[in-house]
Amino acid sequence: MKRKIIFFLFSLLFVIKTNGQCAMCRAVLESEAGQTTAEGINDGIVYLMAVPYILVAGLGYFIYRKYNSKKSI
Repeated sequence: MKRKIIFFLFSLLFVIKTNGQCAMCRAVLESEAGQTTAEGINDGIVYLMAVPYILVAGLGYFIYRKYNSKKSI
């Protein structure tokens, strides 16, 4: 169990920068001279992708805590 926790913490600390674009967005944005718009689109896509995972993880944590506290009574 301790190895799993350590692996999880290291995976959060060492995140590889990824480009989260569909093929059409990439084609349109690569033709642009400045890449600031492309970086903004990438950040927005990653943000939209991360929010549901964070919400589900928070909900899972609260459910786990609720069931775990009932067993200790």
